[in-house]
Amino acid sequence: MIEDIQKDAKQRMQKSVEALKSELVKIRTGRAHSSLLDHVTVEYYGAEVPVNQVANVSASDARTLLVTPFEKGMAPKIEKAIIQSDLGLNPASQGEVLRVPMPALNEERRKELVKVVRNEAEQARVAIRNVRRDANSDMKTLVKEKEITEDDQRRGEEQIQKLTDQFVAQVDEVLEQKEQELMAI
Repeated sequence: MIEDIQKDAKQRMQKSVEALKSELVKIRTGRAHSSLLDHVTVEYYGAEVPVNQVANVSASDARTLLVTPFEKGMAPKIEKAIIQSDLGLNPASQGEVLRVPMPALNEERRKELVKVVRNEAEQARVAIRNVRRDANSDMKTLVKEKEITEDDQRRGEEQIQKLTDQFVAQVDEVLEQKEQELMAI
């Protein structure tokens, strides 16, 4: 039973770290990266789908994304979706291909983005601590129902704490990488 609680806690903590990584991908640095447009959706035959499902997105150089639609008529729709996204990008249409230049970030904007990144990391840490709290309360429930001993509970809680420390360290590592990426000119 304790192993099940630990396994569940580990999976949930891992999901918190993955969620943080996917959120940080959306935060734009000055560099062009194909995953930057992953959360931008475009209307395609009545359904909203991600841009990468209707077009090939690649980085042509460090500061330019190249978006090549799979169908000829999709370029204007994709262009409109990118403009309306919260990324602040301005695509330039070249026939059936869109070029999306990455504007350079000024120092003030970089510092703002670092604050946003730190806030996202803190939310991930809180989520991990919530998982720890849930796992520890599950252990206490097992003790009350006399399914495990208090010693087992203490050992289980120590294991959960080690997991928590491990995943918080991962969050800190991801945060450090993103901060360095943002502050690099």
